[in-house]
Amino acid sequence: MTPNFPAELDEPPSAPAATAPPVPVLPEFQELHELPEVHLVEPKGCLYALSQPPLMLFLAVIAVLLAVTGAHDLFLP
Repeated sequence: MTPNFPAELDEPPSAPAATAPPVPVLPEFQELHELPEVHLVEPKGCLYALSQPPLMLFLAVIAVLLAVTGAHDLFLP
């Protein structure tokens, strides 16, 4: 037994292609239309944020605190 009806497994019909005419550019906006494209600076990822000194110092302090408490729990009664 199939989980779905055979009619549900068929792909739906595709929509017709858009055939709208191109929009004319008004003369007062022609110089704006001809400006070169501006390439935005790509955002920096989380590895960039992790490489910042204040965050690295904070993470180092937390790591030392965890190491000291772990050593205390293991080696001292």
